[in-house]
Amino acid sequence: MSDSLVQLSQDERGVARITLSDAQRFNALSSEMLMALQSALDAVAKSEQARVVVLAAQGKAFCAGHNLKDMAAHTELAYYQQLFAQCSRMMLSIQKLPVPVIARVQGIATAAGCQLVAQCDLAVASSEARFATSGIQYGLFCSTPSVPLVRNMPIKQSMEMLLTGEFIDAQTALHYGLLNRVVEPERLDAAVEELVSAIVSKPRVAIRMGKELVYRQREMGLESAYQLAGQTMATNMLDADAQEGAQAFAQKRRPRWR
Repeated sequence: MSDSLVQLSQDERGVARITLSDAQRFNALSSEMLMALQSALDAVAKSEQARVVVLAAQGKAFCAGHNLKDMAAHTELAYYQQLFAQCSRMMLSIQKLPVPVIARVQGIATAAGCQLVAQCDLAVASSEARFATSGIQYGLFCSTPSVPLVRNMPIKQSMEMLLTGEFIDAQTALHYGLLNRVVEPERLDAAVEELVSAIVSKPRVAIRMGKELVYRQREMGLESAYQLAGQTMATNMLDADAQEGAQAFAQKRRPRWR
């Protein structure tokens, strides 16, 4: 699948690569970009071969958030409601995907672009990347970006980013919990590949069930979370790959996944 705004490819391992390709506009999340990104995510969701997604971008910016020029050209409440609903649907699609999504961040990620990084399951960034929820600089509090941000980072650090709009560097983002790894630019692809290889070497069913469980139980009370987790593990153990893993452990050999 190829689009002027988003490119989608998938290799023989089931590694899907979604690339934001509007470098001239810093991969801003216009309505058209959101539509193209949603289409790519929907295609991955339908693929039985997909194992993991790498979300990347072309150009100097990973994603500059919503296109403020487009937003300034409209003054209707209905337009803004539709735009933010469209963006929220796309963000939720990332969480609902049955496979992990890894953000490959090579440049700046601001406002809804920072939200996009926070929404991904994993994130690897170049040491040159920077992050900000900069809407407040223009009189617009980053309300929707705050949703995944406060689910990734401690509240004090989240509030500082949201209230000041100031940039943080990649190492600070790593320290705050927004990122998994920070590497030199020339090692970015290798660092992403390390995570990809680790994921595709695991059973797909266990990965799917585990991802869904983690996000569902996070919104629950402790007792309900344990009940759901126990049921998930019991169901997971009935899968052929889990049975093979248990047998391999008992027999002191490497498992042979399906």
